[in-house]
Amino acid sequence: MPSEEKPETIYRVVRNHEEQYSIWFTDRELPPGWDEAGRSGTKDECLAYIEEVWTDMRPLSLRKRMDEAS
Repeated sequence: MPSEEKPETIYRVVRNHEEQYSIWFTDRELPPGWDEAGRSGTKDECLAYIEEVWTDMRPLSLRKRMDEAS
């Protein structure tokens, strides 16, 4: 198992400008365009949090356009 996939690896939840979520290693610099979403933990904990909060998979820009059109 690669070191990135060890069960004890701690991740953080990240979000981009389109309000799309992902997880990222806590010991690495965030990739450009992503910010911390305020949650960290095991991979399963982070993915459970994302499932809870990311209820609309559409990018923010699409949601805004659709709201303006209605």
